[in-house]
Amino acid sequence: MSIARAARKTLVRLGAVAVAGTLLAACGSGSTGDRAGDGKVTLTVDLFGTFGFKEAGLYKEYEKSHPNITIKQTDTQEERNYWKALQTRLAGGGGLADVQGIEVGRIASVAQQQSDKFEDLTQYGADKLKKNFTDAKWGAATSKSGQIMGLGTDNGPGAICYRTDLLRKAGLPTDREELAKKWATWDGYLDLGQQYMKNAPAKTAWIDSVRSIYTNVAGQYKERYYDSSGELIYDKSPAVKEAWDLSVKAEHEGLSAELAQWTPPWNQAFAAGSFATLPCPAWMLGYIKGQAGDAGKGKWDIAKMPGVAGNWGGSYLSIPKAAKHKKEAYELIEWLTAPEQQAKLFNEIGNFPSSVPAIAEVADTKDPYFSGAPIGKIFGDAAKEAPVQVLGVHDMDIQEQFAAALFEVEKKGTSPDTAWEHAEKGIDNAIG
Repeated sequence: MSIARAARKTLVRLGAVAVAGTLLAACGSGSTGDRAGDGKVTLTVDLFGTFGFKEAGLYKEYEKSHPNITIKQTDTQEERNYWKALQTRLAGGGGLADVQGIEVGRIASVAQQQSDKFEDLTQYGADKLKKNFTDAKWGAATSKSGQIMGLGTDNGPGAICYRTDLLRKAGLPTDREELAKKWATWDGYLDLGQQYMKNAPAKTAWIDSVRSIYTNVAGQYKERYYDSSGELIYDKSPAVKEAWDLSVKAEHEGLSAELAQWTPPWNQAFAAGSFATLPCPAWMLGYIKGQAGDAGKGKWDIAKMPGVAGNWGGSYLSIPKAAKHKKEAYELIEWLTAPEQQAKLFNEIGNFPSSVPAIAEVADTKDPYFSGAPIGKIFGDAAKEAPVQVLGVHDMDIQEQFAAALFEVEKKGTSPDTAWEHAEKGIDNAIG
């Protein structure tokens, strides 16, 4: 099987942050396009980044088979902005969409602290779908009392995406199997980075940002910010220590392009070829295609990640209690997260399934854009290796503070010790 669309336009629309609030207020209020006298229903879907539903044609397919349904989607580029706005709307009870996306780092908050604000999907029969999902994906969205607070979309098993042309110019191997052996550990990955920098093409670096290292290393541990009892452990976590130390080492060795992720300069760097490697979860493939464009086809490849595979990202679809069309919303999210649609999203976009049958279906998928890399096997093996992570209610808040602190080290020259102190203060402020 091969990817049906090797390159597509940018997956995250810039400027969405500015208009998302206005669109939600109009769509979520029910004042227009709510339910016409002829029984037609407009379902509103509010997401962050790009889930790929629209890009893969799933909305059009659903509307064709459900002629009474029209789907209107709004989206926000930055998840942190999306989550902040969602919390404001949940507190006020207005402006909410029929379907809200929830990032995996936030699902514990929904399941453990906000179950009174979202629909328990068991009342619509969601409990019958458990066999379709991996245990980790299903369990994270289940409250202690057995409520199902969302249905899983993708997972984020990781690998290393790399530019074969840049590695070749620097005199390094480009074969994915050989590279996987050379960077079997993160220290090996950094060592190879030092070799690259000795003969690196002008204006290129080994990696985009040390945040990439931090996020992926931390994602390789079962416990990172909380332990299995729910205790906050980030300050003594082996996951955080290793991720932090490796990130600081990469910066001190001059391996980073020092690009803030999800910013215009970072986006432009994909097309410019400003960095040679990028730790990439499966969903990043579509983003790379969108930013690098047709000119990048065949220049990228994918190899196994150093160490055990981790997980970065993955999301859920949930229904607020304030939604206007709960039954129709559930029917939509059940269809969007079904194995057939998850397999199609991987083949079209690169979002790796959380559906067990879909994972089996995409096992032989290859991607011509990434030099024919066997992405079904690479990410399938990674998904099997990845630990079932302990998720806490403030996972994303904590991760964002460490990312911000590392950016200080990277861009401002702040000492690692001082930056760590800033992270701790930020965490205290974020979690209260």
